[in-house]
Amino acid sequence: MREEPRLRVAAFRPDDERLAAAVELLDSLGADPVPDPMLAVEPTDNSPRSDADYVVLTSKTGVGLAADAGWSPGEATVCAIGDATAAALREADYTVDVVPEEFSSAGLVRRLEAEVAGARVEVARSDHGSAVLTDGLEAAGAYVHETVLYRLVRPPESGESAELAAAGELDAALFTSSLTVRHFLAAAEERGIREAAVAGLRDATVGTIGNPTKETAENAGISVDIVPERADFETLACETVEAAAPTHRE
Repeated sequence: MREEPRLRVAAFRPDDERLAAAVELLDSLGADPVPDPMLAVEPTDNSPRSDADYVVLTSKTGVGLAADAGWSPGEATVCAIGDATAAALREADYTVDVVPEEFSSAGLVRRLEAEVAGARVEVARSDHGSAVLTDGLEAAGAYVHETVLYRLVRPPESGESAELAAAGELDAALFTSSLTVRHFLAAAEERGIREAAVAGLRDATVGTIGNPTKETAENAGISVDIVPERADFETLACETVEAAAPTHRE
């Protein structure tokens, strides 16, 4: 009996334990992982301010860098944008006071807007953070200060997934942020295959975390098939692989 070919699924996580976990997960789902890191972290050596009334952390990476710098929140109310960030804070022995029901910038703004008028709010994150968070908190009357803890850059070796997409050999792609979309397109452009790569993704199953990522992809001509309600990689991978299986090319 001929063995069915496995789905080729691209994952764009940073090249650390997150990419290793993505590969392990996709393999467990019966897929053939294409690990293609589209993000690399460049720390700035900054740390969150300690004189704020509220401190917002938006990622596990930011938490790790703050903890390594010996940051102390003092009496501030510590806010995490989602469960993964909250878990990282607790693992680093920080108390987490606020986690919004909706794990997004807009969700955190809605959670805080009734209580931050006149408060000093420190937002500590990457250089590609959404203005939805800072603008929303300022509109609610907060005095917002942003500290860039790290920059997100594209690794020069990235782009295997773009080549596979352009050749019609990629079955699914898992975009976790607007920046992963932009970096995928930049890698394709660098190789002179952007148009072919975008066309290849139209024949694949594309999943994104969050509507902003979906909008970025669709504005670039990439059709998005899956946007899971729960904004985490495991859910994204499971739902996208499941959706891709019935349409898997022979």
